[in-house]
Amino acid sequence: MNKATYTEDVPPDRFELLERIISLERLAKVMLIGATDSGKTTLLTFLANRLIDEGLRVAVVDSDVGQKGILPPATISLAFPEGPFESIGELHAYAHYFIGTITPGSYTGEMAVGVKRLTDMASEEADVVLIDTTGFVTGPGIEMKRLKAELVKPELIVFLERNGELSHLRRLLSPYGEAVTLSISEKARGHSRSERREVRREKWRAYFSNASLVEVDLSKTVPTGTELFRGRPLTPEERDLLSALFMWLVIAGWRGERYVVVKADVEPGPRQYGRSVIHAVDFERLSNLLVGFIDGSGLCLGVGILKWINFGEMKAQVLTPLPADEVGKAVELRFGRIRVLETGEELGLLRREEL
Repeated sequence: MNKATYTEDVPPDRFELLERIISLERLAKVMLIGATDSGKTTLLTFLANRLIDEGLRVAVVDSDVGQKGILPPATISLAFPEGPFESIGELHAYAHYFIGTITPGSYTGEMAVGVKRLTDMASEEADVVLIDTTGFVTGPGIEMKRLKAELVKPELIVFLERNGELSHLRRLLSPYGEAVTLSISEKARGHSRSERREVRREKWRAYFSNASLVEVDLSKTVPTGTELFRGRPLTPEERDLLSALFMWLVIAGWRGERYVVVKADVEPGPRQYGRSVIHAVDFERLSNLLVGFIDGSGLCLGVGILKWINFGEMKAQVLTPLPADEVGKAVELRFGRIRVLETGEELGLLRREEL
């Protein structure tokens, strides 16, 4: 299921934008900005197909991590369409950057860096780079858009709006590229939260349809994106003391800047302890956690679902569609912040500070 498909039944200002892009006698980086369900991906699909028809080499940077067209979700992806396409869901990724969540409000830096890196890669081969962004245009989303624009410096920044609701953002981004404002098509329709969730469910399921379990040696593939595994292992005395004080089963622990423990509660109820001294992670929160296989250049080879960690042997069981030779290229196993099943069911989001 994809929300946006190719159509030429679009408002006239889309054709004016197309001509503006074609008229640029240099690499054209075009960033699309609009609220959720404003038609950004439909516009991107229209522009890409028409530009391909003009004989131009087009690159697509899909950074809408919550409603990704190019698999998998929770990443930023780069693709080079080889010909006309109906939906960006048909495109095969050339490269990914791992974000690890579908709600990137706490990942402003990673989102900006990911878009910058993939846009730089695209610029080496493409005539036009089309950058799709999230519908996050309020709160932290404003700073996220500013950082992306400042790093990428697009030739055109396209704003899709109805009643000037993006005027503040347009002023904020004006130093970084020429602003173009388009109306939102009357054919654009809103999608409920459950509909968007169902779209993601199908994409998760498609991505993991041919997945298998692999064993990852965490003494060789470094676990990142988490405070776990930092510092020295806890002594038996420290583990016993923490277990007695807080009625925990301490499964693993380390002493670095503070005590970090993976635990299960022996008895229910709140525990009082200083978060600056102890960071406690519930063992069940690690189950079915999205992880990224990261190569030596910091790009994401693919994602997997963490099924089990043997802390004593530093081995992890991960479900992934990546072939063994690709898994072997990973130098990091980066922890995300969404728990998901291979059937596509999302089990919940974690806050950044939880791991």
